[in-house]
Amino acid sequence: MRPKIYLFGDSITEESFGIGGWGASLANHFSRTVDVVLRGYSGYNTRWALKVLDRVFPEKRDGDGRNGIDNESEPIAVTVFFGANDASLPDRCSAFQHVPLHEYKHNLYSIVSFFKRQWPNTHVLLITPPPIDEDARLRYPYVENKQGLPERTNEAAGQYARACTAIAGECGVPVIDLWTKMQHFPEWKKEYLSDGLHLTQSGNQVVFEEVIRKLRDEGLSVEALPVDLPLISDIDPNDPMKVFQ
Repeated sequence: MRPKIYLFGDSITEESFGIGGWGASLANHFSRTVDVVLRGYSGYNTRWALKVLDRVFPEKRDGDGRNGIDNESEPIAVTVFFGANDASLPDRCSAFQHVPLHEYKHNLYSIVSFFKRQWPNTHVLLITPPPIDEDARLRYPYVENKQGLPERTNEAAGQYARACTAIAGECGVPVIDLWTKMQHFPEWKKEYLSDGLHLTQSGNQVVFEEVIRKLRDEGLSVEALPVDLPLISDIDPNDPMKVFQ
């Protein structure tokens, strides 16, 4: 069986298997070595993610009903990409998605701890929320916006991004600071964001490249991972069945 990489997150993860999406690019990149498995839930925050965590990733139980670890199904990595919805402002039209900053940090810590407990050898990679284009959010509201104010701000997203980075440090896991990375490019609002929040193909490419770089730092490169079956170059035209013995 091929090893797995799970992608766990909100809509930016759920949409990542679309055309040009960062998840689809990962699946293509690891096409003969790893199965990339999507677990994205549009609109979810860390409060809701934590609530359903054991249903999304149930623990293996032995014949006596006791918890156990299934080493064969233990993924080599899991990405955790939440915060964009947590950072919705508590007094705006998407207030129902808001999670206070202190709770966000606690929830994120608990999610990482769950994976570390469930799969001790799995690499956990955190990804911060992206920056926000507030003008674009006014043009693309998710729910009726009677106030005429953006339901998210870039300043708030930055606070949650810094909190995500801090939790990564506390947990000893790598992190992609997407909020900072994207804003290094002067035209980031138009180039990387489709509606002020979700990603364009260029934005998806940034995430893909950063994930690949972080995984490579952890020793998880295509070159380091074995292919699941012989390559065509390994098959002897004079004795093609030999390689399968």
